[in-house]
Amino acid sequence: MAASHIQPGDPGLEKKLRNVVEGEVHFDAFTRGIFSTDASHYQIEPLGVVFPATVEDIQAVMEVAQEENVPVLPRGAGTSQCGQTVGRAIVVDVSRHLTKLGTENRDEIEVESGVVLDHLNTHLRHGRQWFPVDPSTGSRATLGGMAGNNSAGARSLRYGTMADNVSAIEVVLPDGRKLWLGAEAPENNHIPTELAFLRNLYAHNATEIIQRTPRTMRNVAGYNLASLDPNQENLARLLVGSEGTLAFFVRLRLKLKPLLRSRVLGVCHFNGLLEALDTVQHIVKLSPTAVELVDQNVLNLGARHPDFRSAMSDFVTGTPKALLLVEFAEELPGTEMGGKLNELEEILSELGHPNSVVRAETEALQSAAWSVRKAGLNIVMSMAGPRKPISFIEDCAVPLEHLSNYARHVDGIFSKHGVEGTWYAHASVGCLHVRPALNLRDSSDIRRMRAIAEETHEVVRRYGGTHSGEHGDGLLRSEFIKPMLGEQMQQIFGEVKKTFDPNGLMNPGKIIDPPRMDDPTLFRFHAKSAEKKLPVVLDWYQDEGVVTALEQCNNNGACLKSDPGVMCPSYRVTQDERHSTRGRANALRLALTGQLGISGLSSPEMAEAMSLCISCKGCKRECPTGIDMAALKLEWQYHQNRQSGVPIRTRLLGGLPRVAPWVTKIGQLVNTLGKPRLGHRLLGLAPARKLPQWHRSPWSDSELQAPPAVTGSTDVILFVDTFTRWFEPEVPRAAKALLEAGSWRTQQPQQSGRPLCCGRTYLSGGMLDEAKRELRRVLDALAPAARSGTWIVGLEPSCIYTLRDEAPALLPGNDADVVAKRAVLLEEFLDQEWAQGHTLSLKPLNNNRLKVHGHCHQKAFGTVNASLRMLQRIPDLTVEEIPSGCCGMAGAFGYQAEHYDVSMSMAELDLLPAVRVTDETTEIVANGTSCRAQIKDGTGREAFHPAIVLQKALTQE
Repeated sequence: MAASHIQPGDPGLEKKLRNVVEGEVHFDAFTRGIFSTDASHYQIEPLGVVFPATVEDIQAVMEVAQEENVPVLPRGAGTSQCGQTVGRAIVVDVSRHLTKLGTENRDEIEVESGVVLDHLNTHLRHGRQWFPVDPSTGSRATLGGMAGNNSAGARSLRYGTMADNVSAIEVVLPDGRKLWLGAEAPENNHIPTELAFLRNLYAHNATEIIQRTPRTMRNVAGYNLASLDPNQENLARLLVGSEGTLAFFVRLRLKLKPLLRSRVLGVCHFNGLLEALDTVQHIVKLSPTAVELVDQNVLNLGARHPDFRSAMSDFVTGTPKALLLVEFAEELPGTEMGGKLNELEEILSELGHPNSVVRAETEALQSAAWSVRKAGLNIVMSMAGPRKPISFIEDCAVPLEHLSNYARHVDGIFSKHGVEGTWYAHASVGCLHVRPALNLRDSSDIRRMRAIAEETHEVVRRYGGTHSGEHGDGLLRSEFIKPMLGEQMQQIFGEVKKTFDPNGLMNPGKIIDPPRMDDPTLFRFHAKSAEKKLPVVLDWYQDEGVVTALEQCNNNGACLKSDPGVMCPSYRVTQDERHSTRGRANALRLALTGQLGISGLSSPEMAEAMSLCISCKGCKRECPTGIDMAALKLEWQYHQNRQSGVPIRTRLLGGLPRVAPWVTKIGQLVNTLGKPRLGHRLLGLAPARKLPQWHRSPWSDSELQAPPAVTGSTDVILFVDTFTRWFEPEVPRAAKALLEAGSWRTQQPQQSGRPLCCGRTYLSGGMLDEAKRELRRVLDALAPAARSGTWIVGLEPSCIYTLRDEAPALLPGNDADVVAKRAVLLEEFLDQEWAQGHTLSLKPLNNNRLKVHGHCHQKAFGTVNASLRMLQRIPDLTVEEIPSGCCGMAGAFGYQAEHYDVSMSMAELDLLPAVRVTDETTEIVANGTSCRAQIKDGTGREAFHPAIVLQKALTQE
């Protein structure tokens, strides 16, 4: 692999680039660190990172690189699984700015290389078209990266790969020239010498190329030399799959297809993996659009994840050893597709698998099944223990008639080496993503990796397959090009490289002159002895420590998506890798393993990255590998507080539970004096914010009076949080009315002194010792009642989920566990009681429509539906959930002057626009006090707690 004479962070190179680039140039250690990895197990520190604002910026970078003789590495979302997007080079990230869509021209569209696939398809949907290459990473994969990798997807059986769907590419060559290549491109005018050489190269080697190119439905090994055949010559097809080693892609002309508007899915159950694979060659005769494999390991691991467990319950019956997802689809809406499922059932019955198909004919059921398949890679990476499923033979593809025999041989290789594997993938095209579980810190497992690769490749050769069927060559597979395709083919690839990149500056070490794939100096994982011992407060026992928890991040980039899920609101606003879950996890891992220097944890860059994490807990649920950045941030904040002291503002805001009983006595005076400008001067709060008002008549637990006992009634403690108690007592009073109407036996919390508090305000500031003291009071008061079966019913999601999430981690033991199991939101409690026949008498409201915004912590724990169900039980009422992410307020975060703009930008992504277009007769409902404040500040609309709405229905005449 070519080595650069310039070292990472070189100030001279940085200065030259800053002088010619309009976009951002970052050569700091922090940025270099988080761009040293992709979704592979490799890690190489780049020279620096450039975020070009224009195509001209890319030309300028190329010219500087030529002058300085330094490599350039194009990068999109950084989700490459083979190390294509890591290297000792200037990394040029197109995903931030080069995101413009061109106009559609009949069945084509031009896009800049940083456009994300899902964004494109959202844009195309209005015209009932789509771009049909659909990899599972479509929520963040850029079109330039997909072209560089020659990506495919589940439906490649019908639509092919990127090479089949890109008609032309505008490129910047290593010498800075910009030109279009491909269909209708005047290549003879722009690169006549290069074109003549390539034509001559093909003519002299045509026989070898034809004989050596694998005849499989998937093959992305090396360069696509068939595109030089005079009968089908297309230089765009040659460059697709070149992994940034030949030229820099800046724009692409893509072929569009009509949307598939009629679909059905058959979920086929099998008692064995080989049985499933043996049927594929027969199923494809029915002309499906996709046949995808999911094995038992993926199903078992998926069942541990709450989202996937819920989805799987709808389409998995029994305990199958393997599933095949078989899709049939047509472009015309309303096409009768049930007959195709009948044919599928018939053919499986003939093959000895009767009654094995679950028919998914609704969009919801199909989406549930596809969600598990699309997350297959990330699900298998959540495997516990030091051994993880490693990508190095997962791309092999063989002809369908050999698929089951190939799998049998590979399974035997795994057994020989004492490893387990996971299987999922594109069965329809003979490409199986097989990942043996290995520990890349273990030298014996590294040796196993090479042995397994070489033995598997021998099986692939025997069946006329390819070792590189989809995810590319990169650092992982490039060294096997010669043994798999032959020395002459390797030499031809080298000649193609020299034609476009004579100085070898484009992404060196990929395809041509690669390193050994098992060189441990290139691995992401470092020796445990290098770890810094961070004093931890939370219980990380199940994760085997903080660093191991961080290493669960496999860089799949799910946190880079932009749809209205919870994860990751800060990245959705800034589009900055530092503010993604992946970026923060990498930064913390690098700091804790000593790779960001002595002060890595305490650096200003780390503080800036962590400051915008709003602890929404979205990553804990939505991240397929379960990265809990909210918990990791707590540990980081605690470390900072111990090292530098707790900031005065943090201490004052955190102390609210202890001072509130005293401040409330002069609450009206504080309301009068506590104007936003005064709060800004004293505490650094945003002047635009309206501060919460102390209530004249705050809630008192003495207001709870147990109703007469009713046989079979349930005991309840109404646990009122600090903020609701002193600022919004109408909410607990509404909850009290509901509980009394249902004759539930309500109890006061048994505590002495001031009211109980979950410690959330202390947690927000990283004051974990103080939070533990507050939680200890809560557990002492509530655990005895919880053990007796009493439900602890709360009103504020962030408070109740502190009891369910942080409390067991801060104070592990039986008290925390029993309280966590009995702590529920009011709507959860009412919903579960309703399901058991204990109902309320609810009457219609004056209005007939509600729109509901779910709190982030509710979404993270999957309980929003309980709120929706309870509100839907009000007669004659339409209840809709607002498809929104985080509101952006996040407790004190949105009040802080330095975070006000980001807070409002988060709200403007989804929530506030949805509220503004809602008519005045529709009520807005949100059970988070911060959410209600943000809605009021951002739209002027009042939002109500579900308890208020349900109480109105209870008392409506």
